[in-house]
Amino acid sequence: MEAKKSTNNKAFNLAIKALIKYNQLDVQRNEIDGEFGYDSKQYERIERKCQNAFDKYECWCDELPAYEVKRIEQSELY
Repeated sequence: MEAKKSTNNKAFNLAIKALIKYNQLDVQRNEIDGEFGYDSKQYERIERKCQNAFDKYECWCDELPAYEVKRIEQSELY
């Protein structure tokens, strides 16, 4: 995916990267939850990483116009 306007490329690409990282961490979080439960230290560590990745995604989305954010949210990544 690319931004519609080239001026938004940096924020758009970094938002996509943060969302991909969040999705990968979410898969790990779900696996750990299944094995050890949500009370384990491993789960808490991955949960923190997930929150940080999603916070980065939201920060980059704040830099983008609404139509670009909508494109990301309508993609298969979201």
